[in-house]
Amino acid sequence: MAKALRIAVIGEDVLHRPCRDVTGFGDPELARLVADMELTMAVAEGAGLAANQVGVDLRLFVYDCVDETGARHTGHVCNPVVAEVSARPIDQREGCLSVPGATLRLARPDHAVVHGRDVDGRPVTVEGRGYFARCLLHETDHLAGHVYLDRVSDRKRRRALREMADKRDAVFARRAARAEAL
Repeated sequence: MAKALRIAVIGEDVLHRPCRDVTGFGDPELARLVADMELTMAVAEGAGLAANQVGVDLRLFVYDCVDETGARHTGHVCNPVVAEVSARPIDQREGCLSVPGATLRLARPDHAVVHGRDVDGRPVTVEGRGYFARCLLHETDHLAGHVYLDRVSDRKRRRALREMADKRDAVFARRAARAEAL
């Protein structure tokens, strides 16, 4: 049975260093990690979650996200590689489960293609547009040791950290209540 995991918060070392490649394809432990991450993402009301956000130093993320047409996409990618992005950026609000309660505007490409593997080692290709492209790029950034605040000015970063400090307790309380309900 899947269990909700603790989500690391900005400043914790695991979020700020590149992750190791997944090599244990077909391992039941890897499948369990994916299930735990999916539950954790649902409890936290996220669109994506990288393994290092739950303290696991592996290049793996899960997603449950809608695209620009409203279509829902769910799944996971091990060892993702961004293969293609559009030249056209879209400036939208972005948040992160590891920066609880804070959002800010950030330009990202409106189209992305990511290649990787599933938990059994089979090749996967995921293509996203709009918000889903943003999700794919955001999660891939995590696995390289970057959080979205690394892409903004120091002024915006300070503002986001103040917003997080103001809202963090309420976000954690909401997550705890959802964990109880699930």
